[in-house]
Amino acid sequence: MTEQIVAFQGEHGANSEAAIFRHFGEGVTTLPCHDMRGIFEAIREGAATHGMLPVENALAGTVAQSYELLMEYDFRVVGEIILPIIYQVMAPDGVMLEDISAVKSHPQALAQCEHYIRRRGWKPHVTYDTAGAAMELARNPEPNMAAIAAPLAAVHYGLNVLDNHVEDDPENSTRFFVLGIEDAERKDPSKTSLVFGVRHHPGSLYQCIGSFAERGINLTKLESRSMRGRLWTYMFYVDFEGHSQDDMASEALVDLLRKAAFVKMLGSYPAAPGGPNSPNSQ
Repeated sequence: MTEQIVAFQGEHGANSEAAIFRHFGEGVTTLPCHDMRGIFEAIREGAATHGMLPVENALAGTVAQSYELLMEYDFRVVGEIILPIIYQVMAPDGVMLEDISAVKSHPQALAQCEHYIRRRGWKPHVTYDTAGAAMELARNPEPNMAAIAAPLAAVHYGLNVLDNHVEDDPENSTRFFVLGIEDAERKDPSKTSLVFGVRHHPGSLYQCIGSFAERGINLTKLESRSMRGRLWTYMFYVDFEGHSQDDMASEALVDLLRKAAFVKMLGSYPAAPGGPNSPNSQ
């Protein structure tokens, strides 16, 4: 059996790595990448068998670059993870909470803990990565500086947790796609993701969406994004309940191919527990 190596953006201890362990188990090998493109390149070059890609945050919305890369590369979405986002304040040995006057982290993490940071009167310092902030602090301790990062980072870099659950919204979570080379093994309930473009005539989007509505297929995501290099031209990202091999879904996709300017399948995969069409959702 081929060893599974999963690429992710960031340093060891990042939320993306926590998502990997949740999906693949603690024994999997992880491969840190400097940026999101590095995930795709690692799979393309054979350095990784899979990738863990953040695509949507409950507060910040869609990760635009992730969907741009999904269009650029021809890999398959083979799974999804919904990871609750938990942030901790962490610092090296000897530093107490009352000593802190500044905190470092990724801009998104600082924004998601903005009220907490303001209430403490701390000065925020921007870094390229949450886990990277913890790594830098562990290597170069500063007496009045803490890092805000995921719990895994504190464990990985041997930092003490000074405060837990410092995120402003306890309902915050991030959705990740698991990327692979081949289609996922079917496990229901399933979800399917694709991208399509519309022709330039009245009602074209209505007709494309109708391919699903006429067959009782529920769309769980519909979002437009501008197309690179084509001014004021848009493509639409769609998630729907079910598998592309289902009879109704197969009919809808054939109909969509007739009506759309283009269609790119991203994959059919098991729906994540806690997602909008999982058995655990309300």
